[in-house]
Amino acid sequence: MKKAFALLLLTLCFSCQYLEKKVPSEQELLDQQMREINWKEVDEYPSVGDCEKLTDATQRKQCFFDFLTATIEQKLAIDTLATMFPKLDTIEVRVTVFPDATLEFKPEFPKDSVAYDTIKIDSILRARLIDFPKVNPALKRGIPVKTQFMLPVIIKQE
Repeated sequence: MKKAFALLLLTLCFSCQYLEKKVPSEQELLDQQMREINWKEVDEYPSVGDCEKLTDATQRKQCFFDFLTATIEQKLAIDTLATMFPKLDTIEVRVTVFPDATLEFKPEFPKDSVAYDTIKIDSILRARLIDFPKVNPALKRGIPVKTQFMLPVIIKQE
């Protein structure tokens, strides 16, 4: 009886170690979460008020890009870009949406582009796009983040 009790006590002492679960540290959990996050994609793209009512993410994204392109083209249509630079029909514009909902527009030209006065085009672009409508920034895990993308803007339509 004493041997059976000692054997039972010994078994219970060693089996408790198998029931212990190792709790990961906060740093390990944080590192694991950081590895799982896709930093190349946002949860929600930037948006404007008109596109907020759409529920489908793809339609919402397309609505935002269409609005942005149309607004930039409309603001640049009243300028003389088409007459000053007759060969220029499309400008690639790097649009940056900051977390505080501010926007930055920067024209991108090919490296071998010497036919255009890039400084003049840049100054016209900045002057025309100064009073741009409010844009809500992109969200990553509920936090506003900076996003950048290239947008083709048509200057001259035939």
